[in-house]
Amino acid sequence: MMHHLKPVRLSPGNVAVPCKPEQIRIALVVTAFACVSILSTSSVWAQRGPAVVEVKPIIKRENLAPVQTIVGTVEATRKAVVGSAVDGRIIEMLVREGDRVEQDQPLARLLTETIQREIEAAAAELELKNQVLAELKNGSRPEEIAQAKARLNASRVVADYRNRDRERLTALRSRSATSQSDLEDAVSLALESQQLYAEAQAAHDLAVAGARVERIAQAQAEVAIRQANLLRLQEQRQKHTMYSRFAGYVTVEHTEVGQWVARGEPVAEIIALDEVFVVVKVPETQIPLVNVGNEVQIEVSALPNNVFTGKIAAVIPQADVRSRTFPVKIRLKNSISSAGEPLLKAGMLARVKLPVGESKPALLVGKDALVLGGASPIVWSIDLQSIETSANGMHIADAIAIPVTTGNSEGALIEVMGRLEDGALIVVRGNERIPPSPPGQPPPKVTWQASD
Repeated sequence: MMHHLKPVRLSPGNVAVPCKPEQIRIALVVTAFACVSILSTSSVWAQRGPAVVEVKPIIKRENLAPVQTIVGTVEATRKAVVGSAVDGRIIEMLVREGDRVEQDQPLARLLTETIQREIEAAAAELELKNQVLAELKNGSRPEEIAQAKARLNASRVVADYRNRDRERLTALRSRSATSQSDLEDAVSLALESQQLYAEAQAAHDLAVAGARVERIAQAQAEVAIRQANLLRLQEQRQKHTMYSRFAGYVTVEHTEVGQWVARGEPVAEIIALDEVFVVVKVPETQIPLVNVGNEVQIEVSALPNNVFTGKIAAVIPQADVRSRTFPVKIRLKNSISSAGEPLLKAGMLARVKLPVGESKPALLVGKDALVLGGASPIVWSIDLQSIETSANGMHIADAIAIPVTTGNSEGALIEVMGRLEDGALIVVRGNERIPPSPPGQPPPKVTWQASD
């Protein structure tokens, strides 16, 4: 007589519990479905063929320093508040906020009518003194010398006549043929004629010799005084126009047409952005590793598609005593559009990757090569021994999934550490098409252009 055995199952307490036939059938169905799914998945991937990918050699850096990202701010390399050097009324404002200005470009002008009249008067005085000096330097004209000579000759004739008349009266007086008063008159006239002759001789000599050196020097000094006064007024007029002393952008207008500005009052604010500083605050524990001249990479949040490279320009040796951080200035060249617009603008948020350790060799891959979502990131590496070339010029090879740990980044590249060697080929695109290989199954096949 056959006894029907009832199936049993074990409970969590290892106590045998009878199983119903319906439960056994469900378990068998589930197991069979799982086996069919595994076989069908492998069949589907096999039917699709190798995944089309793009591969690139792994990149080796002999010296890659660990970096730390520090948030900073884009700042102008130069900033100036242009003020008025004199008192006056604004009659012309030549720039507006946001305008680009070049070096020595006028910004605003003050009223100049009064000082212009002073300049014209000073110029006339200078011309007068120049003409006086020219007259002295040129000396006497030939006609003036001839005139002096004629006067000299006339005075000599008169003097000779007076001398002869005196001699005649002196002889007559000795014979008592004339009076004493007539003789004295003749003597006086003779002496006067001699003095007139001496005066004419001196005037002739002066006409021939020209002006004295001292008189010419005096005239030259007067010309220099008038010239200095004219230059002073011209410089004063020039101060009625405010200029930008470097190329940059107007950020603030402090005045408007018609407004009176006193000496020293601001007119406009200019910043230079052809080159910019990125200023970051570095903790004191890392500041010994920051050296002037080192190149660093910079990312700007507002410009996600750009990676900038700058050089450390200055390490300010004064820490913030509350945060114990030192300001570090990084200089980089800005990009100016054809319309004059700067790509980097003052105040933008920037992230600077500063070296914080010693350099060491490292292997880098593109960030797109990483496959995330598992227990650890993986990269697909090509089995170099399995590479074959098809008739249509495509490479076909096995792809090996290699778990990696990541390290420092360098732009679009990132350091990876794992079972990778220099010269390995890494899948950088199409890795999402590569199917996972079930345990005990051959690795998946991939294909790419032979020219790669």
